[in-house]
Amino acid sequence: MARRSYNDTPFWRTFDRVALAIDRRRPWHRLPTPLGTLVLIGVRDVLRKRNLYDTSDQPAAGQPVVPPFSPELRTARSADGTHNDLDQPAMGMAGSRFGRNVPISRTFPQEADLYSPSPREVSRALLTRHEFQPATGANALAATWLQFMIRDWFSHGKSPSDNPLQVPLADDDPWPERPMTVPRTRPDPTRPPGPERHSERDGGASELPPSYANTETHWWDASGIYGSSPAHQKLVRSGVLGKLHVTADGLIPYPTDPDLDPAKVPGFWVGLAMLQTLWTLEHNAICDRLHATYPSLTDDDLFQRARLVNSALIAKIHTVEWTPAVISHPTTKLALRANWWGLAGEGVHKRFGRISSSEVISGIPGSKANHYGVPYALTEEFVAVYRMHPLVPDDYSLRSVADDSPIREATLRDMAGPGALPMMEAIPMTDLFYSFGTLHPGLVTLHNFPRFLQEFVRPDGALMDLASVDILRSRELGVPRYNDFRRLLHLEPAKDFESLTDNPVWARELRQVYGGDIELVDVTPGMYAEPRPQGFAFSDTAFRIFVLMASRRLNSDRFFTDDYNARVYTQAGMDWIEDNTMVTVLARHYPGLRRSMGAVKNGFEPWERPGR
Repeated sequence: MARRSYNDTPFWRTFDRVALAIDRRRPWHRLPTPLGTLVLIGVRDVLRKRNLYDTSDQPAAGQPVVPPFSPELRTARSADGTHNDLDQPAMGMAGSRFGRNVPISRTFPQEADLYSPSPREVSRALLTRHEFQPATGANALAATWLQFMIRDWFSHGKSPSDNPLQVPLADDDPWPERPMTVPRTRPDPTRPPGPERHSERDGGASELPPSYANTETHWWDASGIYGSSPAHQKLVRSGVLGKLHVTADGLIPYPTDPDLDPAKVPGFWVGLAMLQTLWTLEHNAICDRLHATYPSLTDDDLFQRARLVNSALIAKIHTVEWTPAVISHPTTKLALRANWWGLAGEGVHKRFGRISSSEVISGIPGSKANHYGVPYALTEEFVAVYRMHPLVPDDYSLRSVADDSPIREATLRDMAGPGALPMMEAIPMTDLFYSFGTLHPGLVTLHNFPRFLQEFVRPDGALMDLASVDILRSRELGVPRYNDFRRLLHLEPAKDFESLTDNPVWARELRQVYGGDIELVDVTPGMYAEPRPQGFAFSDTAFRIFVLMASRRLNSDRFFTDDYNARVYTQAGMDWIEDNTMVTVLARHYPGLRRSMGAVKNGFEPWERPGR
């Protein structure tokens, strides 16, 4: 596939080189906003050219079956993500491989390196939360929103039970089993049989680059609500006027079948269920609007159009509200809004529509689809930088929206797994949303990992330290360690521990854990330790992957580009996307929140508390 880009001209090639040179000398976040924005445009161009690597062109066996094309797929998302790209119908489908943002030759995991140093030692010494460090510029909905998005974007699937990884433990470690065992990531089911992989460092030739498959669709299609298979989609649909199943109390009727019980899925908790419920209700509200405007639309027509509108509104809110709330720097606020509306701005867009074919001027939605020469897929590096468990608080003060009076104090443990649905039935949703909206998430930094998740009991009874697992997974999946990661993203590596972090205590702790070798620092603690740009809840290194992949999720999807129009969405659907925000969605379904949201324009910023 030939690369195609609006910037493949001598002017833009020079622009990109200059932008990268400026960024290396003085990072974008230390520049005036207009110049910083231009630098980020150039940085993104460089990443598009040098940091997209395809794993789908390697030999494969047992690939998921692509259903035959049907004409209605021209204006509807398929359940499994097929036929988004009509020329390459398997692209981005559920079951297809993760791509990479670094050269595949740099992603071969070394078994001996998996435990050096022990992931459990990294967890205990560097990640343990002793005191909650809040991100005061956002509310706790920002934390659960990210998990809601991840349920849409990716999963490596259920790990096999045989041949687990075995993590060595220190003599004083109180972990109840020795060694700590962690199931391996599910092997790529599309990998043909053959010899074990080896890297050139081991003196062997690789038969097949390391690869893993995504059980979800790679597209930004709200599959966290609708599922990634026809069977799941059938389960959630009511069959009446395009709507999804909802109880008389306005809750999702989660299945009682033990095999489908959400409480049996690791990671299910009140925060996730709240957003699943909210966006199920929003889907049904969109159906009502479409039915009133276009009464001839069938149940299938209403469902498919409402799904398109709901997914696009979620993508818009993530782009112009969630992300600016957690990386609240003046330059990123401008750049992220430009991703959606272009540098011409929202006002020009609303008055005149697109005034240019350029995504820089008029935004990505409605521009031409572009894969930049590499078939679209989410990447293992994208997964790695989204390991942001520190966003999640351990403790929750649940209060009444009416007068801020306490309802109960709860921990993350109380709200997770089997405790989630009973709590949602006992506490009104309006009060739950109010409580989350007036609490803060955590900073994504060292010593801020949720305590509960370091002693997490899975639904199957297994005890896990998810901080250790985060470290181990990046190593297992071949994500380069911190300094190599930065080099491959065209950033300067840390020369020593003192240049990695501006916290001298952290520098000493990192040196001790990594035996004085800065090159051994894992990508997650390295990103957690580095100084953050103004207003950021996470690191600039992580942001580099976002600069590339946040745009790519829109650029590659024809329902955000070529087919983002009234012909496909309906005019009422396009108006719905344009007119709504997180605040209006919350107020529509929970009008009791209007006073607490007050003058807040971004629903992920802290809300007002009476008398505070």
